[in-house]
Amino acid sequence: MLQQYDPKGFFDEMLDERGDSRPHYRKFRQCFEGMTPDEFDHKRQSVDLAFLRQGVTFNVYGDSAGTEKIFPFDLLPRIISAKEWEGLERGLVQRITALNLFLHDIYHEQKIIKDGIIPPFYILTGKHFRREFVNFNVPKDIYIHVCGTDLIRGADGGWMVLEDNGRCPSGVSYVLENRRAMKRSFPAMFEQIGVRPVEHYPQELLKMLQHIAPAGVADPTVALLTPGAYNSAYFEHTYLARQMGIEIVEGRDLLVRDARVFMRTTKGLRPVHVIYRRIDDDFLDPTVFRRDSMLGVPGIVNAYRAGNVSLANSIGTGIADDKVMYYFVPRMIKYYLDQEPIIPNVPTYLASEDADKKYILENLTQLVVKAANESGGYGMLMGPKATKEEIEKFRGAIEKDPRNYVAQPMISLSRHPTHIENGTFEGRHVDLRPYIIYGEKISIVPGGLTRVALRKGSLVVNSSQGGGSKDTWVLYGDE
Repeated sequence: MLQQYDPKGFFDEMLDERGDSRPHYRKFRQCFEGMTPDEFDHKRQSVDLAFLRQGVTFNVYGDSAGTEKIFPFDLLPRIISAKEWEGLERGLVQRITALNLFLHDIYHEQKIIKDGIIPPFYILTGKHFRREFVNFNVPKDIYIHVCGTDLIRGADGGWMVLEDNGRCPSGVSYVLENRRAMKRSFPAMFEQIGVRPVEHYPQELLKMLQHIAPAGVADPTVALLTPGAYNSAYFEHTYLARQMGIEIVEGRDLLVRDARVFMRTTKGLRPVHVIYRRIDDDFLDPTVFRRDSMLGVPGIVNAYRAGNVSLANSIGTGIADDKVMYYFVPRMIKYYLDQEPIIPNVPTYLASEDADKKYILENLTQLVVKAANESGGYGMLMGPKATKEEIEKFRGAIEKDPRNYVAQPMISLSRHPTHIENGTFEGRHVDLRPYIIYGEKISIVPGGLTRVALRKGSLVVNSSQGGGSKDTWVLYGDE
């Protein structure tokens, strides 16, 4: 099935320039080539049907064809060798450690500002910097409890960090469902090839949530707070709550009395000690943040300040995944850990620095420009693929508000063989989002979500922009 596949032009995850399998793909390729196209197609249709029946979906805002979509899944897995994963794991641990030290510092002594490592302007003008929480001690000193750090591979095969998602990273439910689907489709392959499991993620997440419970609470009640059924990640919210065996609640299900949070149940009010929130700060408490929020819980911030409820992730973490802060993460690693970054950043230019701004404006047709606080592939200019009108629109926006924009060179993302409509395989661009849990210890599910740009030539992997996913296999050994 891969005989016509052309790996040239980009770094290919599975095959080298000659079309030979990379060492860690050899066993899989042997198994895969023992299958007929009809068998493969049958498995593919079975998985699609299972996803449809189980409601493995995501929501698209403003889509006239309806909100719920089946999450497209490609049956050819992305495989990472044990040695390569070990390096990535070390890099991710280093990064989340530095980000947490940074957050603790800027909400307390602000040494990194005083020592001139990051100009105060960038932090103090950050949309998600919460001045109200300066000198507030978060439970166990952990700010980012769950992080989804997006990794890409460039033309030379080297890994880079594209961004850190430290507020409400989504997608882990698809990691777990993709694996279940693959185990049903290729049951013998996992043992033959030696693939590390991912099923323990919900237990690790629950353990972390219990770890951050308020002092003196031996058996904490944990709940997941969702914005509701119209949120793009609602499937994930219900899925994770079910897997952890905890309640899923909306803002209207909770109330605060005497700075304590309670959940309305059929048996009366029940105290809640830990909340895994999938709601941004702005909507969390209408008495503190946005007054028009119907999604949050009036008084919850007061309960948090009083130490009667713990939140994951903590309020104020958004400043760490501001795309302008991303530029400074290598400096944070050097400053707090006295280490060089194990996984480098993509070269980045800040529009609010005069020399960088000049360079960006002169090279808009060559660069990718991103708004500091947008996500999901929105608020972005792909210079080489943009129209003149789009370029001029961004030029005006950068001139008007330079603090809000960064630019990066267009990276030739690595590609992976992917099944396409006519039954053949073509290269499609991929990235990787591993999920990091920071509790008593730091744990990372082996692999993560490989997102794939299903449109030919597209570099946008987000599900809301036509992307799909693959199962990610991390091997126990390299051969």
